[in-house]
Amino acid sequence: MTAERIKVLREQRGYTQTELAKRLGITRSSVNAWEMGISVPSTQYIVELAGIFKVSTDYLLGVASTETVSIAGLKEEDIRLVYALISHLKNKNGENI
Repeated sequence: MTAERIKVLREQRGYTQTELAKRLGITRSSVNAWEMGISVPSTQYIVELAGIFKVSTDYLLGVASTETVSIAGLKEEDIRLVYALISHLKNKNGENI
């Protein structure tokens, strides 16, 4: 699951394996091994990947199927609107909040 998510997220962001490897300071073959499921990223790289892809470490590890949204820099009123929108969409889709 982690292998698939890394590959999908990398492709969604338009990175090649080489570009992602360079951002992480590792070899392309290491990224390839992660995506093939031959090896698993260390905790350090899971955290770095989560930051690069703007997802939670839980998502990368398959613990939960959630992504994060940064509210850094938003005013309090804007944050309330974001939460209200999320609540509205979850209710519309019949999800528990």
